Amino acid sequence: MKAEIISIGTELLLGEITDTNSSYLAAQLPLLGIDLYWISQVGDNQGRLMELLERAWSRSDLIIVTGGLGPTEDDITRNTIAVMLGEDLIIDPALLNHLESLFARRNWKMPRNNIKQAMIIASSKPISNPVGTAPGWWVEKDTRTILALPGPPSEMQRMWKMEVAPVLAQKSQCVIVSRTFKTMGLSEGGVDEMVSPLLSSNNPTLAVYAKKDGIHLRLTAKAVNQLEAERIISLAEAQLRSILGDNIWGVDDESIEVAIGLILARQGLTLSTMESCTGGLLASTLTDIPGSSVYFKGGLVSYANEVKTDFGVGAEIIAAHGVISPEVADAMAEAARSRFGTDIGIGITGIAGPDEVEGKPVGTVHIAIHLRNVKKVFSFTLPPRRLEVKQRAVFIALVELRRILLAS
Repeated sequence: MKAEIISIGTELLLGEITDTNSSYLAAQLPLLGIDLYWISQVGDNQGRLMELLERAWSRSDLIIVTGGLGPTEDDITRNTIAVMLGEDLIIDPALLNHLESLFARRNWKMPRNNIKQAMIIASSKPISNPVGTAPGWWVEKDTRTILALPGPPSEMQRMWKMEVAPVLAQKSQCVIVSRTFKTMGLSEGGVDEMVSPLLSSNNPTLAVYAKKDGIHLRLTAKAVNQLEAERIISLAEAQLRSILGDNIWGVDDESIEVAIGLILARQGLTLSTMESCTGGLLASTLTDIPGSSVYFKGGLVSYANEVKTDFGVGAEIIAAHGVISPEVADAMAEAARSRFGTDIGIGITGIAGPDEVEGKPVGTVHIAIHLRNVKKVFSFTLPPRRLEVKQRAVFIALVELRRILLAS
């Protein structure tokens, strides 16, 4: 089954809101074994919407339209679908009664404009929307299906989960399962070369993406049932892991901070930090996880040199090597571990920008990790964008900590 999504709303084209409905539906359709081929956005213009609908009707089995089901003049979805299919809009008494009851329960007078939300065409079935005033449409005609869903994401997602997906699942002839593997320490081109023997496979397919938290690889398998799809994915996963080894740090929605927390809790280890250029972002990231107080004991933001020396970094180390140096990062890690009495200390110093420091370029970062007798320092030159330097330094620190923990 070939699917197509059309998101409606001039506010999308003006950048006033982000089209989260399309991304949500794009993630849900493969779970039902439905192939998504096209996504379009269009403003509140009947002519342009008609053009898109007619094109979708000529090439897709399933057309999902989101938005334009409200009561105002620029809510044009129902009327446009009706005109395209050559059918008349009529008032559905049950829908009208539902709307009137809804307004009555809220002690509001229902505007006449809302009556249009009770209108349907002969080939459509209303899709209930208990959390809003806009019912959806389910249209089946000439072997094609049009689903018209409300624009507000909370309403659309509920309607999809409760009313739409269960029915589509019964119609689907197969399932599609995807799994994403997250790597660090490798370039996009390098990963592509390493996994090149798998890229020619038609089932499962493999795609490589560059993301903020490393290079991702997505395996996608199609099969007649969930069990068979999972089997196909598992066989390919074994090949991926044999190629990439411990460069894979996470799967699907796993975050590096969650992975670190699980390892620390399992091994009964505690952690503390001293940060300079990241400004406390490492500590903040670690404490985003509920229960992190079990292993994270505290962090110091030593932005100024005098703060570093106050908390245990020797002034002579700074004088000899400069504050942006592996030696100072190493001293910061040890100072944090000593100050908080933890098993692990992490120190980060660097230049987030916009100006050079000590003649060193923006993006220079040094990260030190101390774990018992293991003391390692990692040095990087990151893209010279302030926020990205901070975010990537924190991510690298956690990935390298994970490597050390797994090896210890």
